[in-house]
Amino acid sequence: MNYTIIDIAVRAGVSKSTVSRVVSGNGYTSPKTREKVLNAIRELQYKPNAVARAMVSQRTFNIGVIIYRKDFPIVSHPIYGKILDAILAAAESLGFSVFVSTDKEMSLRSADYMLEKRVDGLVLISRLSQEAIGYIDSFNVPYLMVNGTAENERVIQLVNDDLKSGMLAADHLYEWGHRRIAVLAGPQNHRSHHLRYEGFCQRMKELGVVIQSEYGYFASTSMFEDGLASFRSMWERSHNDYPTAIFATNDMLALGAIAGIQEKGLRIPHDISIIGSDNIDFAGFSTPPLTTVHTDKERMGQDAVYMLDRLIQRLELSPSRIEYEPRLIVRGTTGPVLQ
Repeated sequence: MNYTIIDIAVRAGVSKSTVSRVVSGNGYTSPKTREKVLNAIRELQYKPNAVARAMVSQRTFNIGVIIYRKDFPIVSHPIYGKILDAILAAAESLGFSVFVSTDKEMSLRSADYMLEKRVDGLVLISRLSQEAIGYIDSFNVPYLMVNGTAENERVIQLVNDDLKSGMLAADHLYEWGHRRIAVLAGPQNHRSHHLRYEGFCQRMKELGVVIQSEYGYFASTSMFEDGLASFRSMWERSHNDYPTAIFATNDMLALGAIAGIQEKGLRIPHDISIIGSDNIDFAGFSTPPLTTVHTDKERMGQDAVYMLDRLIQRLELSPSRIEYEPRLIVRGTTGPVLQ
C-alpha cells in the first residue's frame, strides 16, 4: 500500500506540515517529535518520491562516505567495516542514501566523485591530507571526520581516545605483576597506533617500568601477518629470555602474535600474556579469547550521520573534537606472572 504524509501524520499524531518538515529537512522540529515521525515512517515503510523531495528542498538526500586507506582490506576491515555498517543503518533511519568510495592515495579523485553526485554532506574516514580538506572546503559542502584528525579546528572530528587505550592496557598488565613487557606497534604514521604506543609507554614510565628497546617492535602494517612475523623476530632475538607480556596496538597484530606464541609451544597466559586494542569481532573467537581495549566503532558511525544531518540542516552544532571513551575487556589471554 502506498502511504502519504497524511497517513504518517495520523500515525505520529502530528500535523501534515510537521511531517513535511521532517521529510524535506527544512525548518525546525523538536528531537522528540522528529523521532515520532521517523518511527511512523519506518512502521508504514513510507518511501517519499526522491525527485519530488529534491525539487522542494533543493537537496538530494544523498551523503557520501570516503574511506582513506592505503592497504587492503578496506570495506571488510574489522574497524572500518563496523563504522560503515553503523553509518548505513543511521543513514537509512534518516532517509539518506549513501555513496561509498575508497581512496588509497588521499587524492582528490573520491572527493570529485562525491561532488559530482551532488551529495548533501560527506563523512571522511581515517587520515586526510590538508590539500584534500582545503579542496572540499572550497565547495562549501558540510563534512566531518571519523577516526582521523585535522588541523582545522572548525572540522568536527570523531575519534577514539587512543592515548587512554594505551594507558588502560598498561595498567592492566602492571596490575597482573608484569614488568618485562614487549610492545608490538603498528605504523607510527597512523594516529591510533602512535597514540596507543605513546600512552602505553607513558603510563609504564609513570609506574616505574621501562620498555626496553629490544622489546619494541614496529610493524609496517597493522595486519595479522605482521603480528606473526614480529613475534617470530622477537623470539629469535630474545634467546628464550622472552617477555612475560605483550601489548599490541591493535587486535589483528595481537592475533598474529598469538599464532606465533602457540607455534613455539608457549601457553597463554601461563607463559606469556597478551593484550590488544579495538575489540574486533575476531578477538572473542581466538583461543583463548583475546583481552583487549574496546573502541566504540558503532557509536562513532551513528553519531557521524546524526551530526552530519544537523550540519546539512544548518542547525546549531559546535564544531569540536569528540573523543570516545575506551574500556578494558578482560578475557583469557592475560593473567599473573608465573615465571
